[in-house]
Amino acid sequence: MKKLALFLVLILAVTYVSAHDVTDSLQTVPLSPLDSLKQELRNNPYDSLKAGLYTQIAAYYLDYDKITNKKEKTNYQNEAINYTIMAMRNYSKYYDTVGMRNSFDNLVKVYRAQKKFSQAKWFILQSNTLSRAIHDVPNIISSLLQLAAIKADIKDYSLAMRDLNEALKLSTDNRMPKTEVKVQEGYAQLYGKMKNRTKEAIALKRRDFLNDSIKKAEQAQLAKLNKPDSVSKKKLLAIKKTKPAPSKKLASL
Repeated sequence: MKKLALFLVLILAVTYVSAHDVTDSLQTVPLSPLDSLKQELRNNPYDSLKAGLYTQIAAYYLDYDKITNKKEKTNYQNEAINYTIMAMRNYSKYYDTVGMRNSFDNLVKVYRAQKKFSQAKWFILQSNTLSRAIHDVPNIISSLLQLAAIKADIKDYSLAMRDLNEALKLSTDNRMPKTEVKVQEGYAQLYGKMKNRTKEAIALKRRDFLNDSIKKAEQAQLAKLNKPDSVSKKKLLAIKKTKPAPSKKLASL
């Protein structure tokens, strides 16, 4: 009996130590960035802060382009949709229009990748509406470009052209050459899908001309900023040359 009791005590002791070793090893394993965000979300008592956490988690899943496995990629896309919708609901609750618009844009990306064009079109229209409401011209143009691309996907070329024409007018009226570059790329992509190689080439040529003009303007601005420094240096050198050398005092006898 004594031997049996001792044996049981040893088993219990080994089990206890092993359990603690496993617990300690689990505690020392660092959480992944995604798991850390999910843990922070679970522990966060403030509803107003949850939208940002949902968005950060969604951003992890939005990086699905790096996933090669088709099933896993689909899972990432669905998780991105789920967390983005949860974020969007919280942004809506607190009237955060920027957060809502960004959520719409993220949903557009996933739905377009899944070729669910009706959903993608609906959400980019919401994004465009919000941008117009707050007079956010850059994002109005951005949403028009995405809308044109979606319409081109479904071969609604005439309406896609209309969106690009509005985007072009906004970019030129507001003197946004870098944005106009994107518009010209949109034209080139649309004409490419329409098999109109001549107009596609014209759009690409216009894009290259704009890029060259932007580069020259930036170089001229940089030279203008550096010019006062070079002039100052020349003046300083001229002063040093004309400054008389200090006369030596003769030691009195």
